[in-house]
Amino acid sequence: MKLFNRISPAVVISLLSSVMLLNSTAGSSAAPNWPQWRGPGGQGISTEKNLPTEWSATKNIKWKTPIAGRGHSSPIVWGNRIFLTTAMEGAIVPGAKAVKHMDGDKEFLHPDSVGADHKHTFKVICLNADTGKILWDQTAYEGTPYDNRHRKSSFASSTPATDGKLVYAFFGTEGLYAYDMSGRLAWKADLGKLGTVGMGTGTSPILYQNLLILQCDEENGAASFIVALDKKTGREVWKTPRKAQVSWATPILVRAPERTELIASGSEIVIAYDPATGKELWRHKGVESNAIPSPVANQEMVFVTAGFPAKIAMAIRLGGSGDLTNSANVAWKYSKGTAYVPSPIVYGDYLYLTTDKGILTCLDARTGEVKYDGGRVPIAATFTASPVAFEGKILLTSEDGDTFIVRAGPKHEILGTNSLSEPVYASPAIADRKIFIRGERNIYCIGI
Repeated sequence: MKLFNRISPAVVISLLSSVMLLNSTAGSSAAPNWPQWRGPGGQGISTEKNLPTEWSATKNIKWKTPIAGRGHSSPIVWGNRIFLTTAMEGAIVPGAKAVKHMDGDKEFLHPDSVGADHKHTFKVICLNADTGKILWDQTAYEGTPYDNRHRKSSFASSTPATDGKLVYAFFGTEGLYAYDMSGRLAWKADLGKLGTVGMGTGTSPILYQNLLILQCDEENGAASFIVALDKKTGREVWKTPRKAQVSWATPILVRAPERTELIASGSEIVIAYDPATGKELWRHKGVESNAIPSPVANQEMVFVTAGFPAKIAMAIRLGGSGDLTNSANVAWKYSKGTAYVPSPIVYGDYLYLTTDKGILTCLDARTGEVKYDGGRVPIAATFTASPVAFEGKILLTSEDGDTFIVRAGPKHEILGTNSLSEPVYASPAIADRKIFIRGERNIYCIGI
């Protein structure tokens, strides 16, 4: 099986980075909460109004709190609590090394693959959303990791999820952990050895009714699967094998007219499952690239993208069955403007693609018609964080910590630029009229 082993330096930065139209917490999340990767709908969209649109390292900063270690997971918010993960690197452990990777009959080692020879401490942290005070931090795992990470990335790249009762944090081979709101470990689960070609874990857990769902694509796909656990106990409810090599995308839950579909991107296959049972509903040929961006959706279609080595964006109508490749269920395809790492965003009538350099393309979501392409931010920049949107605005946050505010709609317009003067790799969170941005060293609460 071919591995996309020319993984660029951007890849596992976001391995986060890296979703659902359906509320991931089965209706229990109110608008002020941001309970998972890319928010309550898993799409990076907030319905809140009167949010701040101007800030700097000193302006409109309610508080900032240093976070030890390294993490590219996004903050999540429930009520007055923020949760995030971090990985703290310790000393070299003599003899420790990552699992061996094979590309065909040859051993494969990415030149930027590092970390498994060091002792690490993986933590889950809870902060007060009003003050930034750390309320508790718990050590989920301590030891040497099974596999390496990209040197630019983190072992804490998967964003946690919460239903307001438990918070769920995933660290790949090193386990899945559930804590209650006071920081007590409720349960933990071992999902097996999940090789990542030395790039690290990126997919994030999502919630559906009483289930916690994880896409676990690994190495060359021989042992990949998608699994649902009882969210209260960690007991396996269903597990479905899938022949898809390692991916970093988070799946999306979408309410179709007659059912809910769980859609998982992959290099070889894109598959929709029944989230209650794990039964396959339909499939389509995969993105034929590193599956890093997460899908997004509207009421009619799911949009799947990838940016390396091929560039592809495609719209697949919901509600199908069987193999939909080259069928009428594929509304349109587009082969420019996609990102290797950041996920796209569908907002109103339009799908917005962004490259890793922040070049925007706006497409009519229904037809794929190009409304504009080549939309640029005012300064040269690189992006790992995925866009978020609110009140007719799209926010693009660069690795330099600059957030560019783009007017939503069919005409490209930059409304402003705000800088934190600190590198940012995690996607922002929006809750209770505040924007939370996790930098390389601090988490910031931005509010008026």
